[in-house]
Formats: sequence, structure tokens, C-alpha cells
Amino acid sequence: MRLFTVLGGVLLVGVASAGGLWYTWGRDLPSVSDLDVLEFSGQTRVYDRAGTLVGTLTPSLGSGSSVNRNLLKAGQISPWLHKAVVTSEDRRFYQHGGVDMVGIARGLLKGLLQNDLEGGSSITQQVVKNTLLDDLQGARTAERKFKEAVLAYQLERNFDKKQILNAYLNVIYWGDGGRSDIVGAGGAAHAYFRKDAGELNLAESVYLATIIPAPNRRYKNFKAYRPLMKSLLARMVEDDQITQAEADAAWKTPIYPAGWRIGWNADGSVRTATLERPGRLMENLTLTEGVNRYPNFYYLQAVEKELLPIIGRKALYGGGRIYTGMSAQAQAAAEQASRDARLPDGATLGAALLRPDSGEVLALVGQKLTDGGRPSDWNNATQARRQVGSSVKPLLYALALEKGWKQSDTVLDAPLSGEYQPMNYNRRWSGRYVTMRYALDHSLNLPTVRIGQELGVPAFEAKLRDLGLTPPANAGLSLTIGTLEASPLQMAAAYATFANGGLYFTPTLVRKVEDARGKLLYTRPAPAGKRVWDARTAWLGLDMLRGVVNDLSAAQGGLATRARINGWPVGGKTGTTNDVKDLWFAGVTPNVAGAVWVGRQEGGALPSWAYSGEIPTPVWQRAVAGTLAGQPEADFREPDGIAYRVVRNVNMAFRTEDADTEPVARDGSGTSRGFFGRRRVPAAPAQPSAVPAAAPPEEAPPAEQPAAPEETPAAAAETPPAETEVEVTPEVPVTPTPTPDPTPTPAPTATPDSGAAPAPAQEVPVQDPPAPLEEEPVISPDPGALPEDPEPVEPEPTDPGEAQDPNDPINDLPPLE
Repeated sequence: MRLFTVLGGVLLVGVASAGGLWYTWGRDLPSVSDLDVLEFSGQTRVYDRAGTLVGTLTPSLGSGSSVNRNLLKAGQISPWLHKAVVTSEDRRFYQHGGVDMVGIARGLLKGLLQNDLEGGSSITQQVVKNTLLDDLQGARTAERKFKEAVLAYQLERNFDKKQILNAYLNVIYWGDGGRSDIVGAGGAAHAYFRKDAGELNLAESVYLATIIPAPNRRYKNFKAYRPLMKSLLARMVEDDQITQAEADAAWKTPIYPAGWRIGWNADGSVRTATLERPGRLMENLTLTEGVNRYPNFYYLQAVEKELLPIIGRKALYGGGRIYTGMSAQAQAAAEQASRDARLPDGATLGAALLRPDSGEVLALVGQKLTDGGRPSDWNNATQARRQVGSSVKPLLYALALEKGWKQSDTVLDAPLSGEYQPMNYNRRWSGRYVTMRYALDHSLNLPTVRIGQELGVPAFEAKLRDLGLTPPANAGLSLTIGTLEASPLQMAAAYATFANGGLYFTPTLVRKVEDARGKLLYTRPAPAGKRVWDARTAWLGLDMLRGVVNDLSAAQGGLATRARINGWPVGGKTGTTNDVKDLWFAGVTPNVAGAVWVGRQEGGALPSWAYSGEIPTPVWQRAVAGTLAGQPEADFREPDGIAYRVVRNVNMAFRTEDADTEPVARDGSGTSRGFFGRRRVPAAPAQPSAVPAAAPPEEAPPAEQPAAPEETPAAAAETPPAETEVEVTPEVPVTPTPTPDPTPTPAPTATPDSGAAPAPAQEVPVQDPPAPLEEEPVISPDPGALPEDPEPVEPEPTDPGEAQDPNDPINDLPPLE
């Protein structure tokens, strides 16, 4: 009786434990129906916006970080390989129900003795691990083993052994093929023996089966692992998979894996074996795949990801038609720009182009493309989230414009008070007020952070969310200079709001889907934009973006001059992050908005000479120029209520009611006064053209300036146009917060560990013409602070409103402290 009681208790504990495991790990398991892709036709056709066929969707199976899109049917794989793999990997495959209890017991014993939970996995479990559970990345955990077992039983109930084995042969990893992994029997046959999988003989099949556990190591030492082939042949005879005569003949059959020079003896022993060209594996894959065998790869991949949760796998791969918003011309231009891109060694890229008026995605490129070889499956254009650096600044400046600020308003360029101490890119600061336009043209950090101080970080975070972006938690003021993480597609959609009058469209790829009989399965709703800027704010932000591209020439150190496209108006902004890890350019034209990111896939710094104006900007320019080629030239649509004034030699856009109001000087404290209340000069009306001509630098005093006396910064004054009277009003001094060091034109000494403002240093002489500095990281005690794009060596900026005429008597006024 006591025995039955004990057994009942053990059974109860076992049931409770199983229930606990199911409650913990078994409630949200993936569906095994996702592995039915081998049943589908793979003939679903995809068309671009003009109705041109651009590709077909091919069912795929994942294998860890790789994906096999060249799936083979069972009849396309040599039967010798089927037999060799079963004997090598799971001899009881046809007897167990998904989980081999004998193998499990062996694996548990190994775990107890060697502290290793691996071992005992059946072929069915391997299929589950490499596909449905690839997100666990092969972790040797009890959770993974439990989920493997449950899903393996489900898989055996839904598919027969032939289908499961075929799936395994299509997902198994067979080695490093250089630019792309060797995944699946088809890839292995071509890489190692330059033949189709169905043509493999018994000796070649046995070789491929023996290297499965460690293909990279075993491939490189043929002679050492040759005995494994004899052992496997013997076991295949024991299992009645082959005859002894077939085994003997296979042992004596010479084989020559790619890259090996092997001398054979008549009895099947190896006389010599030398690995001469290990790169032959990659060459064989390239020869098989051909040059550019995968056109439109990343766009088609994104179409799959967009449609899969909407219509399901069977409809997706069922042989119908998919109509997209892709432009074949844009996609080809973006892919060619990727191939032509000159990147630092080890760097890659991501690029996205879309239409500003609808959010339809025109082109996607997820990696640096090369001729030959299948592209990597990771799509940086849509999947990557990288810090955007200074390309976030136009969004902050537009928020200020929305709040009533003007481009001509000035902001203090001086260190901040408090613990957070960002710096300008070149570690210099002027201690004076510069216009917003100048600050964005030169991508200055200090004025930008002061703008963020005054507007408030929560307001900026809310605006970023409206633009489809996700600000990081607790970023603080560093958010204003680029700690935001985004994909190129997200940045393209955010910038598109400047080109379409202030509407945000969620990016979309697919217009409609029909099944094989023409029945409509899905229609995208008509694009409905969400207003994020009023039309005039969007135009003012666009005007500033165009200034970044056009205000400064290359000789003057313009950050984005390489984005210009003949015959088309262009606006955009560069971005660089700490240690030059990420390089960006995001920009707009009337018909195309786009963004390009460049960096290392695994992260890490790029060379110090790489910067955003020279690396991603030309990629963007080539992609967009190719997209616009042959189209009639167009201009942005200017809203009503916009006027232009020339301020400090720069043609700026204003709201009509603000065009003749005096600029406001700001220091980030929230208190401001109109040009210190000391003078007001009507700005010169501009020509009616909405397109500012390429202008000289905003501040253009003589190249050689005498050292200023140690007195407070020069009083503010606007530049009077020719033959305009200057009315001088009584001066009302304003003390900025914090008070900059009174030393003229200070350049700080980097003190990253100090919370105090950097000590001033002697000003560096200005070259004539100004030459751009190489990019350098920002020194800041806050690890979230980002560097800035390289600021050109420009003449020292004047105080707000300082007259440009060196003979103007206003210039002799003592500067304010």
C-alpha cells in the first residue's frame, strides 16, 4: 500500500511539474504550420507601381541568422545524402515520434557527467531549433529543450518523415561561404562539389554528412577526418541503408572538395592532401548564384514581412500577384549607388527612398551590395536602429519654428551650466549669439542644446513620436543632438514631412494582393497623412534644410554640398555619432525623401577620416539623382503667407507677419529679448523666388581679424541693406545664462571629467579660404552626448545683429558681458 502511495506522489509531482513547465514555457509556442512552405508553389509574382514584374516571392526556411531561399523538393536531393544524414545524425529517425527517448537519456547522462545539456536531439528537434526556435540562438537551456520536445511532437503529427527530413536538409548549416553562409543541401553541393544536390554520389554524400557537426573545422583538415567516412559507411551497412559492396566502392571513390588537392591510393587511403584555395567555396557559390541574381532582394523581403501577418503564409506563397509602390528605376538606382559606394573597410550601409505625398516606399537597400553572391538577410534599411546624430536637429529646429521662433532668432554659442557639458564638434565656442540658420548650417551643438532647454525635452519627445520615432527613455538633453535611434526608413518618413506640407505618412510597400484566380485578398487603405506641422512651419523647416545644402560652398566647409542634384531643389542634413560609429544623411526633393546610414554591422568606430558629408551623402545623391532622371523638373509647393528677407547675406523664409519683426536673442533659460532691445533695422526684402541662391557664410568678416580687446561681446545689430537707415535705440544689456568667459573668441580645452565649463584657449587663426576640419569626437562627461558633424573653420561669428560692414560705427560699441 505504501508503495502505491509513493508512486502516486511521484506521479502527482511529475504532473504538477509538467503543468508548471507548460504554464511557464508552453503557452506562446510558435505554430508548426509555418514549416509547410515546401508545399507552396513559390510563384507569387510581385509588380512595381508601373505594373512591371520585379520578382517572385520564394518560400524560405530560417537557419539561425541565415535564411535559405533556394528550397529543394525531396526528389531534387540525392537519395544517398538522405541515407547518409539519417545514419549520421539520427539513426532512429524512422522509429521515434519526434523525440528519441534513448537519445534523450544519453543526453541527460552527458549533462550530468559533463554539465552539458546538448546531445540527444533528433532530426525533428533540429528542424525546430533552427527554424521555429531560432530566436533562442541555440542556447543550451532547459527552456529550449522543453520547447523543442513539445514542438517536435507537434511537427510529427502534422508532417510525415519525408517532409521533416527534407526540411532538415534545407536548413542545415554547412559552413562559411564568405559573403553568405552555406545553408541547405543545394548550397552545400554547389559549394563543395560544383554540382546540383541531386547529382551527389555516395562518397560525396557521406563526406557532406560527416562534416555537419563542425563544417568549418572539418573542412580544413580532410586527412584527419577521413576515417569518419569509413565509420559512417559501416553504420549505413549495419542499418541496411546500403550494401557492403556499395560501401567498399564509395570508400575507393576519389572525391575532391573545393580548394583541396588530394592524392589517392587505389585502396581508398589518402596519399597527400593540401588545402590550396579555401576561397574556392565562395567562388563556387558565386558562380552558381550568378552576378546580381537577387535584384530587388531587400524590397521583396520587406514585402514579405509586411504581408505575412495580414494574409498568412499560404496566401503569400500561393501563386498570386502583389502590386507594390516600388519604383523599378529608384530601386535600380539605389542598388547601383550601394555597389558604387566607397566605404571604410568593414562598413556597410542601409538606404530607403519614399514618396513624400503618400509614404509609399520607392526603394530599399539593406546592405553594401557587391557583384555576385546572395545578399545578407539583415535589412539595415528597415530593421536596424542606429543613433542618428545631428540628423535629428532639423526636427528640433522645426519644433522651435512651430512655437513661433524665426530663423533669424539668435542663440548663445557657449558652454552650459550644470553637469551636462556637451561641446561643439571642433571643441570651440564663440561665446556669442548666432542665428538659428547659422547654427544648423554649421551643426553647432551648444546652441542646439540651448534650444532644447528652452523648448523642453518632453515637447521634443512628443514631436518625435508624432513623426513615427521612438525616443529613448531618460535621454535628457542629449536627445537634441542625436541619441535617438532609428532606421533609414523611419528617418526618410520623418523628413518627408518637410516636403509635403507637414503630413506624416506611415511608410507602406504593398498596394493590393490577388490570389492565383484574380480574387482580391488585400487592398491598402488610401494613404491618410497625420498633420505634424502646419504648412508654413514645414516650409520654414524645409528652407533651413535647403540652407544646409546650399548656404556654404565646399570651399567654405559646407556639410552637405555633395547632396546637390542639378536642376532639382534639395534639402537635407548630415549626422555623425560618438567615435564616428554611425554616419547619416537624410534629405528631400519634391518627389523623393530618403535616408542613408553607414556603419559597421557589428558596431564599432569607423576611421577618424570618415565623416557624413563624404560617405553617406554621395550615396544618397546618386540614388536620388538616378530616381529623378528623366522626370520633369519640379519645385516644392510653397504655402501662402510666406515672405523672404535677406539677413546677414542669407535669404531666409519667414511667416509674412514675422518678416519684419526684430529677431529674438535666446540663451536657453526661457527668457529672451528682441536683439537686446537696443536697435532695430528693417531687413531687406528678398527676391520673390522661394529658392535661396548659394550664399556666402552667414558670418563673413575679413579672414584676418585683429585680436579683440578683453571686453564684453559686441552689441547686437542687424545688417542694414544698401541705402537703409539704421535707427539706433538706447542699449539695454542682457546677461546670458551662463555668462561666457569674456576672453574674446575662446576655444575650450577639453576636460571631459570636469563638470565645469572648459577653460578658454587662444583662438586658432582662420585660413583663407576656410578649410574644413577632420571630424573628431566630442569630449563630454555625459556618455550620451554625441559629437557633431565637422564644423568648418569659419570666421568668428558675430553677435546677433552685428553689422557686416567693418566701417559701421556700431562695430566699435563695447560688447556685452
